Amino acid sequence: MVRSRASWNGVDLSHTAGDGPVAFSADTGPDALLAAYRAGAYPLPAPNDFARTINEVTHEEAVAAGRIWLIGADTGDPYRVSWWSPDPRPVIPVRAVHLSRRLAGRLRRDTWSTSLDRDFEQVVHGCREGRDPQWLTDELVRSLLLLHEAGWAHSVEVWQESTLVGGVFGVRIDSVLSMDSMFRLRSGAGATAVADLADRFAEAGGTVLDAQWDSPHVRSLGSTPLPRERYLGLLAEQRPAPAPLPADPRPARRLAAGAAEAADGQPCKIY
Repeated sequence: MVRSRASWNGVDLSHTAGDGPVAFSADTGPDALLAAYRAGAYPLPAPNDFARTINEVTHEEAVAAGRIWLIGADTGDPYRVSWWSPDPRPVIPVRAVHLSRRLAGRLRRDTWSTSLDRDFEQVVHGCREGRDPQWLTDELVRSLLLLHEAGWAHSVEVWQESTLVGGVFGVRIDSVLSMDSMFRLRSGAGATAVADLADRFAEAGGTVLDAQWDSPHVRSLGSTPLPRERYLGLLAEQRPAPAPLPADPRPARRLAAGAAEAADGQPCKIY
């Protein structure tokens, strides 16, 4: 029995696989993308026909058995895009970002500055450039730009004078901000962008940054594995209208002290 929905509305991912795709859907338009993030999933478009075929051959039995959702199955080729919702989910509590002592020392000496949403498009293209496989498709980039214009997607930029040297971007769902990607042109600039995003998000009432994929790098930034059930609970919480993220330009050196305090303090509770 194939489980399918015309949209992400009503899709429950709590009992889907934690180590593989939870859905297939060709629709990466802005409305579908935002709805998927609300449901707890994020996209991984197939970079080529071979990867698309691997999706179908590997997972068609699970789709037929109803263990993997088909969303908007009558529109386009669903196996072009797989959607993931890992269990556990690696998240970084906004008050517990860790920066290495070496980077903290560099921030105290350098004149880097940070900004919010000053050049979202350039950050997205910085994250896209040179990546193989290429998961940031043209359609996905267009949708992210539209979500940014609507106030859902945000970027942090790290500047060395007037030169962009790093950044991070993601989509905010109330108290959770799901980070899609980061890049750096200078060592430590990507981690600095994450620390700045966490600092601004905390001021706006945010709880966690969702790192999406577990890796040694995100663990070094202070990520902790959160059971998916609790992650989905964070997305579903009814909260007052969220405050906007502060957008003023800021010196990056301020992050050195805050990161040191987070690293040396007590474990941060995730609500």
